[in-house]
Amino acid sequence: MKERIVLAYSGGLDTSVAIGWIGEATGAEVVAVAVDVGQGGESLETVRQRALDCGAVEAYVADARDEFAEQYCMPTLKANGLYMDAYPLVSAISRPVISRHLVAAARQFGASTVAHGCTGKGNDQVRFEVSIQTLGPDLKCIAPVRDLALTREKAIEYAERNDLPIATTKKNPFSIDQNVWGRAVETGFLEDIWNGPTKDVYDYTDDPAFPPAPDVVTIAFERGVPTALDGRTLSPLEIIEELNRRAGAQGVGRIDIVEDRLVGIKSREIYEAPGAMALIAAHRELENVTLEREQARFKKQVDQRWTELVYDGQWYSPLKKNLDTFIDDTQQYVNGEIRLELHGGRATVQGRRSETGLYDFNLATYDEGDSFDQSSARGFIDIYGLSAKTASEREQRLDGGADLADVARLSND
Repeated sequence: MKERIVLAYSGGLDTSVAIGWIGEATGAEVVAVAVDVGQGGESLETVRQRALDCGAVEAYVADARDEFAEQYCMPTLKANGLYMDAYPLVSAISRPVISRHLVAAARQFGASTVAHGCTGKGNDQVRFEVSIQTLGPDLKCIAPVRDLALTREKAIEYAERNDLPIATTKKNPFSIDQNVWGRAVETGFLEDIWNGPTKDVYDYTDDPAFPPAPDVVTIAFERGVPTALDGRTLSPLEIIEELNRRAGAQGVGRIDIVEDRLVGIKSREIYEAPGAMALIAAHRELENVTLEREQARFKKQVDQRWTELVYDGQWYSPLKKNLDTFIDDTQQYVNGEIRLELHGGRATVQGRRSETGLYDFNLATYDEGDSFDQSSARGFIDIYGLSAKTASEREQRLDGGADLADVARLSND
């Protein structure tokens, strides 16, 4: 029996050509694997048939939209996952779920190698290969573009020479990756970081400079996971999709960033993530209401480390799993509702309520009903400042008084 190679298949020119290209270069049979994570476009059946028409011996297709939303987007939301405080990990969280299906297909069809379409200078090659090797340590990985010299020019020539059922003349000036959590755009004139993005860069969002009337939405959460919009119980996928439409219509979630890639270079990226950014804004505020102060402070450090691990392709790593356990435990009381106003590119919190929150009106109020014992404050301040006061007394005893020479003098005029 011939060796088999599983190929991550998108249905586009490069991966369609890669089916035959890999076969000719290695002598192996190619099994095409297409995974729907909400990227839109053609139906899975159309993609499956094209893979077979391009020479695949088998074509495995999977509708992974709910799986992606529930098992990858929701953990990212619980961790408030924003790389460099901006990027909501759009591509980084789709690679592990695709890799999971690639490994499953390799087992099903008896393949020894997995192939992907990434270049040798991006993050995704790392994310795919680390995930694949973690889930299937015996599997090998190859990348036709990186390892088998498959350039776009060669792909077009190969497709035309072999009459492959794929368009070869249309070339988008951008490199685009998209799924239900968001959309990533790079290359072309965007590589000059002085150039501003033009209208044709965007698809998920409308121009925030010309918004429709404000849209107010109430998002309900249970244990950190959104469960309803405006009182309607929906699945995580349905909630993300509806907020993509509603927040996208208001221009929410446009991100333009020069990003530190894992491979050591800086890259200019444009992202659109209207649903993700609206949900993260709401989730963060609900955590402000429900998490204890020290717990919240430490969780921010954990969130950042979790985000870095996921960005760096370590979704299935032991440390990331450990951090998942901590984050999940913090979400026990992250229940309630957040009211957001979506308008002009912003998702602004207007209201919060939670039966499991730590906000106590009677402690917070300055009006009648105040239950805070203000007489406790004096002793608290004395103890809280005692170590600094003691150190200052030593400094002034040994080195003289505090230097106040640069303090502005009061006028005697």
